[in-house]
This record gives sequence, C-alpha cells and structure tokens, in this order.
Amino acid sequence: MNLHLVVLTVYSLALMGIGLYIGRRVRGAGDFFVAGRTLGPGLIFSTMLAANIGGGSTVGATAVGYSGGIAAWWWVGSAAIGSIALALWVGPAMRRLAAAHDLRTVGDYLEFRYNATVRGLISALLWVGSIFILAGQLVAIGSILETVASIRAAVGCAIGGGVIMVYFAAGGLLTSARVNVVQLAVKLGGFAVALPLALSAIGGWAGVTQVRAGDPAYWSFWRAGPPGIAYLAMQTPSFIISPGLLQKAFGARDDRAVRLGVGLNALGLFLYAIVPALLGIVARGKFPELPSTNNALPMILIHVLPPAVGAIGLAAVFSAEISASDAVLFMLTTSLSQDLYKRFVNRAATEAQVLIVARWTTVVAATFGVALAIALGSVVDALTIFYTLLSVSLFVPILAGLFVPRTGSAAALASIAAGVGAMLIVQFATGGRGWGIVTPALGGLIAAIAAWVIALTAGSGVGRPHGLV
Repeated sequence: MNLHLVVLTVYSLALMGIGLYIGRRVRGAGDFFVAGRTLGPGLIFSTMLAANIGGGSTVGATAVGYSGGIAAWWWVGSAAIGSIALALWVGPAMRRLAAAHDLRTVGDYLEFRYNATVRGLISALLWVGSIFILAGQLVAIGSILETVASIRAAVGCAIGGGVIMVYFAAGGLLTSARVNVVQLAVKLGGFAVALPLALSAIGGWAGVTQVRAGDPAYWSFWRAGPPGIAYLAMQTPSFIISPGLLQKAFGARDDRAVRLGVGLNALGLFLYAIVPALLGIVARGKFPELPSTNNALPMILIHVLPPAVGAIGLAAVFSAEISASDAVLFMLTTSLSQDLYKRFVNRAATEAQVLIVARWTTVVAATFGVALAIALGSVVDALTIFYTLLSVSLFVPILAGLFVPRTGSAAALASIAAGVGAMLIVQFATGGRGWGIVTPALGGLIAAIAAWVIALTAGSGVGRPHGLV
C-alpha cells in the first residue's frame, strides 16, 4: 500500500472532522466572518503564517528555485517585508476601525471610508482575482496527488477543493483559525526534518553549490528577476492590503494581538524563505530534466527522503496548500455574501440568511477554483495574476484611506481605474514580461499612485476622515 497516500488520506479526513466539530459553535455570521473578535496573538500568528505558507510558498517557490536559483528567496521574503508593515501600522489601524464600527470585511471598510461604488467595484475585482489564487493552491494539490498516487492532476485538484470546502463551510474563520494551528504544526515540523535530509542527500552545502555552478545568474541573490528583487513590486503590497489577511486581523481581540501575531508571522516568513529556494536547487541537482517544475518538491519528498520522512513532508506541503486555500475561500465567501449579497441584493437579510449564503458561496467558489486550476495548470502563473490585480486595485484606496484624510471617493476610483488599466496595458503589450524593470505590477502601482496624486491636487473631495487611525 502507498504510505504517502495513506498519510494524506487520514490527514484530510482529520481536518474535515475537526472543522465539522468546531463548526457546531458557529451561531451567526459574526462568528463565521470575524470569529467573534476573540482571536489572541497565538491564533493570529498561526492562522496568518498558515495562510502565507501555501501553494506559492511551497510548490511554486520550489519550482522557481529549480528553474531560477537562489533568488527564489524573494518570493517568500517579499511577503515577509509586507507583513512587517501589516503588523506595525496597517493591521492595528484597520482592527480599531473594524471593532469601532462593526466592520466585517474590507468591503465594509471601503464603503465606510468612501461609498458603495468603491465597495462594489473592489468586491467584483476581488472575486475575479481571488479565484486565481485559489486555482493556484489547487494546482499545487493536484501536482502532489499526481506524483504520490498517479492520480490525474485534474482529479487531484477536485479532491483538494472538496476537503477545503467541507471544513471551511462548517465555520468560516472560527473553524479555519483553529484548524490552521494543526496545519502549521505539521508543515513547520515537516520542513524542519525534510530540509537537512535533502541537503545531506546531495552532499551537503558543497553538493548544493555544484548545481549549475557555471551559471552566475542562478546563484545571484540580488538578481533583478523575476525571480529576484522584482518580486518586491508584485508581492509586498499585496501582503500589506490582502483582504484575506486584513479580515483575519478584524477577528483579533486587540491591537497587541495584531502586532505580536502578525509580527511573529513576518519573522517566520523571513526564516522560511530560504527553504523552498534550497529545495528547488536540490531538485535541480537530483532531477535535472523534470517535465514540469511543479513536480520538483513532490519528487524530493518521494524519491530523495526516507519514506516515513517523505510522508511527513508531503503532509506538510498538503497542509500548506489547504491552509492557504481556506484563506482564499474566506475572501471569496465574505466578498459575495457580505459585500455583494447583503449590501446590494438583500439589505434586509438576517444573520442566518447571510450565513447560509456564505456557506453556499464556499461550495460555488471551490467549484470555480477547481475548474480554473485545471485550465491554468501553473501555480506561479495563477498566483502572479492574483497578486498583481490585488496590489494595483487596493493598495492606494486602503493606505490612503487610512493615513491621508483628504482622500475622497473620486481619488480612490481614479487610482483603481488607472492601476488596473496600466497593469493590463503592460501585461498584454509585453506578454507579461514588462518593459525593463517596469513589470505589470510596478506599472500598475505607479499609475495608481499618479492618478491618486492628480485627483487630490484637483480637489476630489474628502471621504470620512474621522476616527481613521
């Protein structure tokens, strides 16, 4: 019997069981969306880090390390840099506003600060963009099951989507924050054991440095990239203003829980960032001709490590994909049920009705995510689309809304339109390559900031500055 498949099956059943058990405590939409605003530093840390070490940070970053070398560090390192800003400034400010005005989603904040038009536009963009990141996580799950059990990747995507759907639909943030504790323990333990054994299998550090030793770019940490420093423009802003992360902060019991929990998450990301880069390099040395770079990490866990260690490592990777996926379902569910249904379709909806819509949204979003994952087939491609859209559409409205009281609705809408428009122009004009250092993400951010400055200069009007920070 396949040991790896047995471990993943038992683990999946356990996650669903925990989720269904905790889900019995959900009494209304408030518990589902913000966990009753009771999360302390420990749960904030575990649910944040579990969400951030996902498909992109494991299968995707290892694939980047396999093809691009040591500069793959910047994929996760950029997320750590963004998390510092979230911990020290943005997260606490947003939490205070959310608690004071009973805001449950980023959409609630955008309408409170601007108007319903900004809320509706961003909610629609987020629904589209978030489907891509969910697809990215499911592609990673599919690649794992394909390597472990020779299950077609499409079927693996569907299995992963089903597991996430069951335990998240049971209780939303209340469930996922506690399930994430188990997932985080498994993934950190798994990688702590797997990395030194993988390095040993290739001959230690001396063996690692022999991989593509004649290619200076492969060993250039400061490479512009991608991979490299270019990830700062694409990744860092989205980890400051990601609705999935901000809404976890909404569930914190106080500012200290946000600062300490998110700050420890940033430290964890800094330490973890080198792990997938090194594993990718090891995979390149052991399997130089892989047909798909997505298989780099599963190949190490199955064919390089001892079976028992490999099984634990696979459970760690599976945990990463599952925990990140439930964070995306959180965004999708709250966006549709609270920001679109409750606000624009049925303003008189009761807590029970919103909860029902939220749970059904989980089912629909998981289904769409599986379909898109099958169509895209690449972890990094799917996540790049999401991170770019997220950064250029939300970065200015959220930060300017918090810290620049003069910012009004017209300025916010101008920045959204300019950012998304410029991103699409650079994306399609260059096939995603960009013009030199001006990637689609950086081009969109520059345009968004420029449009905001012009709108302020022209006197776009004031939003709601009272009590912002």
